[in-house]
Amino acid sequence: MIASRYVKGGKISGWPLKRKLLSKLATVIAKKGLKVSTLDPMSGFFAFKRPIIKGLKFDAIGFKMLLEILVKTKGVSVREIPYTFTDRQFGSSKVTLSTAIDYAKSVWRLYRFGKSERKQEKRPSVRFLSKAARFYTVGASGLGINFLISLLFAGGISDMWYLHANIIGIIASMTTNFILNKYWTFEDKDFSTKKTLSQYGKFVGFSSLGALVQLGMVFSLVEASQIAYPIALTLAVFTAAFGNFILNKKWTFKEKLWN
Repeated sequence: MIASRYVKGGKISGWPLKRKLLSKLATVIAKKGLKVSTLDPMSGFFAFKRPIIKGLKFDAIGFKMLLEILVKTKGVSVREIPYTFTDRQFGSSKVTLSTAIDYAKSVWRLYRFGKSERKQEKRPSVRFLSKAARFYTVGASGLGINFLISLLFAGGISDMWYLHANIIGIIASMTTNFILNKYWTFEDKDFSTKKTLSQYGKFVGFSSLGALVQLGMVFSLVEASQIAYPIALTLAVFTAAFGNFILNKKWTFKEKLWN
């Protein structure tokens, strides 16, 4: 959420023409040079959810924190609301030659950061395969969690019926898979309640669909095509896992398929 001077309804009151031109120039440099679409990236009045900057390394010089957040968290939803900025009643302006130099240094650092990120984006096949590998690694860890939790409830801490214990193991593994994939595979640090619950529901739904696809393929390949069970199982697991990855990438975590 950004309080903006340049969105409809916002304005600046009491500034001399020189100060307005300097502010406009700084805003144009930020928008054109750093590919920022926000109307007022130089605003000093803003709020955000803590997960957005979790793990973010701040290295820009000066007080333009918002600009660095906008550059380094591409894809974050931004809303601008109008406000009236008035000239200070006490003290003196922060705008000095030193401030301008610090701003130029910050823009240059952020420009180099964005350039480095764009180079990575130019290799979509590498990023796609990397995320697929992470997704399958998480899936493999889920099998271990499922196995351990099922055994723990069936014969460890309780004498629960093995099918009930297995259900708990499945739920536990789906939950840990979701959390790891959200945070690590798809690098989504926004754990707000509504969004996370919506994503969790989709993830569980697609995982359940993948299980049905796997069972259906195994049955069809073994019974109808007379393919050996180990081969049929391998083909079915691969198909279900790949489909699960694509569906979650596209619809659960809202990423483009290839990028």
